[in-house]
Amino acid sequence: MKKVALLFIGLYFFLFHTSYTQTIKNYVQFVNPFVGTKNMGHTYPGATVPFGMVQLSQETDTIQYEQDGKYNGTVYNYCSGYQYKDNTIVGFSHTHFSGTGHSDLGDFLIMQTVGELKLNPGIANDSKSGFRSKFKHENEIAEPAYYKVELLDYNIVAELTATNRVGFHQYTFPKSDSTHIILDLTYGIYNYKEKNIWTFLRVENDTLITGFRQTNGWARTRTVYFAMVFSKPILQYGYKKYDKNVYRGFWRKFDESRNFPEMAGENIKAYFDFKTEENEKIKIKFALSSVSTEGALKNLKTELPHWDFYKVKNESQNLWNKELAKIDIDALTLKDKETFYTALYHSFLGPITYMDVDSAYKGLDQNIHYANGFTNYTIFSLWDTYRALHPLFNIVQQKRNADMVKSMMAHYNQSVHKMLPVWSHYANENWCMIGYHSVSVIADALVKGNLNSGFNQQEILKACINTASYKAYDGLEYYMKLGYVPEDLNSSSVSKTLEYAYDDWCIAQIAKSVKDEKTYQDFITRSENFNQVFDSTIGFMRPKFSNGEWRKDFNKLSTHGQGFIEGNAWNYSLYVPHNPEKMIEMMGGKSKFAKHLDTLFTMHIDDKFFEGTEDITRDGIIGNYVHGNEPGHHIAYLYNWTDEPWKTQARVRMIMRSMYSNTPDGLCGNDDEGQMSAWYIFSALGFYPVCPGSNEYAIGSPLIKSATINLENGKKITINTKNQGEQNVYVEKLILNGQELNRNYILHSDIADGANITFYMSSNPKIR
Repeated sequence: MKKVALLFIGLYFFLFHTSYTQTIKNYVQFVNPFVGTKNMGHTYPGATVPFGMVQLSQETDTIQYEQDGKYNGTVYNYCSGYQYKDNTIVGFSHTHFSGTGHSDLGDFLIMQTVGELKLNPGIANDSKSGFRSKFKHENEIAEPAYYKVELLDYNIVAELTATNRVGFHQYTFPKSDSTHIILDLTYGIYNYKEKNIWTFLRVENDTLITGFRQTNGWARTRTVYFAMVFSKPILQYGYKKYDKNVYRGFWRKFDESRNFPEMAGENIKAYFDFKTEENEKIKIKFALSSVSTEGALKNLKTELPHWDFYKVKNESQNLWNKELAKIDIDALTLKDKETFYTALYHSFLGPITYMDVDSAYKGLDQNIHYANGFTNYTIFSLWDTYRALHPLFNIVQQKRNADMVKSMMAHYNQSVHKMLPVWSHYANENWCMIGYHSVSVIADALVKGNLNSGFNQQEILKACINTASYKAYDGLEYYMKLGYVPEDLNSSSVSKTLEYAYDDWCIAQIAKSVKDEKTYQDFITRSENFNQVFDSTIGFMRPKFSNGEWRKDFNKLSTHGQGFIEGNAWNYSLYVPHNPEKMIEMMGGKSKFAKHLDTLFTMHIDDKFFEGTEDITRDGIIGNYVHGNEPGHHIAYLYNWTDEPWKTQARVRMIMRSMYSNTPDGLCGNDDEGQMSAWYIFSALGFYPVCPGSNEYAIGSPLIKSATINLENGKKITINTKNQGEQNVYVEKLILNGQELNRNYILHSDIADGANITFYMSSNPKIR
């Protein structure tokens, strides 16, 4: 789908950087939560723990999804709520996506003000017009699990931290008889007037508020419950309801607007008033649950029974240090180190925990389930993350990734369609993008030995087969009948055919693992369907109609209406990850194919071919190679299947240098829940999973000087480079466990129980 990133402010770097050589490293200090893209939605530089349910962050505007009854393209800049270029903050909400190209969430916005009560956020160029406030980046501090900013219009200092399920706010106020804390239940990301289905809140006592919010958005039936506790008793409170319903029932006998302990409606804003002394702190604990307000209270009491803000900050940052320490690197430069750990931080933001402390969660069937013996996760952006994020987890997050597969199986068992997730979040399938890439995640984990315990592999295979056989899904009926998706009956037909073929290969690998020969043969045959959409007369994949004829008005450069999604024929014709040898043969052999790749990286593509595509911008393009979007992420590694693997090394190093940095525009596209960052992690270490579901990693060009990967089994993968440098991008030789490697790939079995890898680098390519 799309992309995002992370950044750091110079003051923060100056104050907090540590030496490369210190014995105990604080990895948090090398992370820049501000990194993003120039014009697209950023990740949130707020407060969360690794894979945390609460992802608490500031919102910098209230852009609506529609304008004059049509899609408002500006909203795409706010996929994650925060834009670095903005200079006002409208509040702090508790749920976010990390740089997706579509959006939702932004639940339970809290804003603090003093003086006149305003319940409208106002407009960006006039902070006095509403409750928003100006801020400056020099007054921001952003660290993993901690965010601090001064709200200049109110002289309020806001600080945020979090546990897994509880957001912890601390606000330092000026002296005031009119201090307000606003709870905005109307706010959301990708908001429109019908987004809220219902909201409800109760003032349980003078410090405790409970309630819920139900929305219809990307997730069309999503309910989130909360429990909110103040550290100081409320002086008075009130609400404003923005509904237009004529019917009010007999609630009309009450004045619900002030000091009435219950409120319900489609769109509500509540406020809570206090008197504050100079520099007085008011704290808020805000717990979430998908199950009930009782569940939210359990989460709060279990995870955060005290009011020590900095204790939580330190404990949560220790969790980040533990996770980031799974890969310990020595980098060429400080900038490289910051970029690496920022990418690793992004890679561990999601999927997120989706269950209460008692293991209860709301399932896809909207009933309450219990995760027995595993952590249930949600936010599966699988069209993106199957490529590198989940393969990265199979090395450094094996237990979590196994639990993610169990979460996918729970989704399948609750699905009325009997399908594994496509793109799911918060007990909903949103059906975004194409393919059925859960099977890739499962196959990759199975092949790499991470699903050996606690899994019924026959049940897994059945789930994969059912998913690949659901005729109503996205052209599958035609694909199973014709061997391809016909463009006249289903759009993006070539992309779907190619991705289905790859996924079918993954199912074949699962069938092979469980010794189901018939299923293996059925799906290995289906995996050859990429042949059906290759036009040998032009050397490209091409849309085909249901009558077997090629589409005649065909433009290989355009991303619009040509049979592809978020890509063109040049990009997608190179998508046969499970059989690159056959693809190269089809395209004329190794020499011709290498020249084809050269052309891809060096040709010029006019803006007109992608200017209407939000997910592809000039920032992410090298020639006609699009790194700013996922379908091409494997392409630079394809030279390894030619006689010129040194070109992979040159291209990969160039991509790392030109497409990633530690600045606010440090990513060339949306991070898409960690995929963009996971590509960098693998590539910086020197290898990449071109075909998840296989046990091979293609060799690239490591950017680190050395690295230690700490495995869950207690073993270590040590990576060293000799003669590393800016000009020495080529691999002269590679020593694996004491033996020179005479192939262009590493096997997972080579590293699963620890390994020693040494890259000997050179400024000259090793030409065969």
